[in-house]
Amino acid sequence: MAVQVSVLPSSRCLFDDPVQICVAGLQPQQAVTLRASLLDESGELFQAHARYRAGSSGELDLSRSPALGGSYSGVEPMGLLWSLQSKAPYKRLAKRNVLTPFCVDLEVYEGHGDMSQLLGKCTNERWFLGEGVKRILVREGRLKATLFLPPGPGPFPGLIDLYGSGGGLVEYRASLLSSRGFVTLALAYMAFEDLPAMPEILELAYFEEAVNFLQKQPQVKDTGIGVLGLSKGADLALSMATFLPGIKAAVSVSGSGLNCFIPLQGNGFTIPPHPCDFGRMKISESGLVDFSDVLDDHRDPATWDCRIPMERSTAKFLFLSGEDDMNWKSDLYCRDAVHRLQQHGLEVEFCSYSGAGHLLEPPYLPLCQTSIHKVLGVFVCWGGQWREHAKAQEDAWRRIQAFFWQHLVDSDIPKSKL
Repeated sequence: MAVQVSVLPSSRCLFDDPVQICVAGLQPQQAVTLRASLLDESGELFQAHARYRAGSSGELDLSRSPALGGSYSGVEPMGLLWSLQSKAPYKRLAKRNVLTPFCVDLEVYEGHGDMSQLLGKCTNERWFLGEGVKRILVREGRLKATLFLPPGPGPFPGLIDLYGSGGGLVEYRASLLSSRGFVTLALAYMAFEDLPAMPEILELAYFEEAVNFLQKQPQVKDTGIGVLGLSKGADLALSMATFLPGIKAAVSVSGSGLNCFIPLQGNGFTIPPHPCDFGRMKISESGLVDFSDVLDDHRDPATWDCRIPMERSTAKFLFLSGEDDMNWKSDLYCRDAVHRLQQHGLEVEFCSYSGAGHLLEPPYLPLCQTSIHKVLGVFVCWGGQWREHAKAQEDAWRRIQAFFWQHLVDSDIPKSKL
């Protein structure tokens, strides 16, 4: 029997789908090495490998068979995905064009040595856009965004998705959320088209335009809008939930309860940025920048003008942070925000992940510990430990969806497929 590599239940799936990777046709107890290879859109090769020994029937099932070493060890059904790493340093795996999949080649080689004898292979197509999901460019008024509509008439819960100070229009998280049943608006607010790379000020009215646009869509439920933000996008999400009445639920990922880096201008008020001193940043011998100490102590009353007055909000809040965030002290800032809300008698959900870094992404995207910051042009440390970060991403993704379903729909998470 020839060696067969299979991905179950299908070799074609959404990127956030867990799969069962199996190998059949091996000799009993045969030593083999499995390798995953992914070529990103820039031509960068990401790979992972793990050494295994077949069972007595000559089969391997990564959901039960322990890896004996390599990129990871132990029983890790999705280890070949979350441990993908580029040979070139400081590369981040991110999807730019959600209309095409990432194709992961899964190969089985003889032995635990030089991987010269290929025994079998298959390809796992991992998509960011589910079947029937529509992608619509939005250039209405000042808005620079992409709207994703699930298949069918709806109505569906509506979300606004914000990434961080790296700017641009990031679509892959929004497209996955739409594939799971949310009308999702991926919104750019800096460093995109005519939006400045580092704005002198951000206007709350711009984000209000996005809320109004989403509320007007006939496929969106009228039960309120959710907003999801990462890093700088997280404090913007909190500000939107505080000052804009249409926001019913907000998720902060690796964020802060203080306005950061750029003044936020509202109707008759401006929240200044959290004071910082870039003279406190640390630069390693290899040129990596650590920003974790540049912000002034958030407990100093001199910083309190920068606090987002979340206690005024009627929205529900979920905070997620990694304890190994090396970009800034998001876990500390999240705990402060949660404490302030609890002091005002408000319910808030919070989950802090041991060993997780700053870039908590959809599951199975591999950890990025260091990469170039597109706006600042320097290599930034993000932190995180491989296995712990991978588990955190899986859990966070479940929590985010459950939170929005609960507060925007009040129903269970629906089943969704490619």
